[in-house]
Amino acid sequence: MSSNSLSEVRLWANSKEREKYENLADLFAILKCTEKLERAYVRDGVSAKEYEAACEKLIAQFRMLWGSMKETVPSIEGFMQQYHMQCPMAYTRLVQVGLPATIEHRKRPGEGAGGGARAVAETVQHFITAMDSLKLNLVAVDQICPILSDLMGSISKIESLPPDFAPKGKVRAWYSRLYAQPAAYELGGDEVRQLLFDLESAYNEFISTIR
Repeated sequence: MSSNSLSEVRLWANSKEREKYENLADLFAILKCTEKLERAYVRDGVSAKEYEAACEKLIAQFRMLWGSMKETVPSIEGFMQQYHMQCPMAYTRLVQVGLPATIEHRKRPGEGAGGGARAVAETVQHFITAMDSLKLNLVAVDQICPILSDLMGSISKIESLPPDFAPKGKVRAWYSRLYAQPAAYELGGDEVRQLLFDLESAYNEFISTIR
């Protein structure tokens, strides 16, 4: 058969279908890349600093992309099964946790003992920003989650805090709860009230601990 008789095979018939397949390819690539990054970090193939920066970028890309294609891909687990993907570490990091392992496990290099005054100041600022945002009725997931993520990151720098520091657990619990929701999801009145209460109590305990 001559090459002239072969016709190009396209997966799409219009621009909308083309965008769909490109998004699926991007999602596949993000999952694969995250799996490789997680395994490289476990094997000391990448520094904690490089890992954290790359992981935060992948988490943001994943959340933005998946949020725009929930109708096409309602379940990441189903997507992985459909395309025979063995990416358990990526699934945990992107879908279940939503934070780099360096933050999740409270290990961040390059900080001196106690995390330093800068880390404490950042944590105070993130607490205040989170509480002020709720009071200003900025209650959508895509408005609150980034602030809570920054708060988690700054707390993780303060090595003098006890491993079972309750305020950190409260912030992490709320972050995980909201991270599982669509970006456009808005907290109800009772949820806002509870989150604000938890943040205020966590902030007060944090201030008492560092004094």
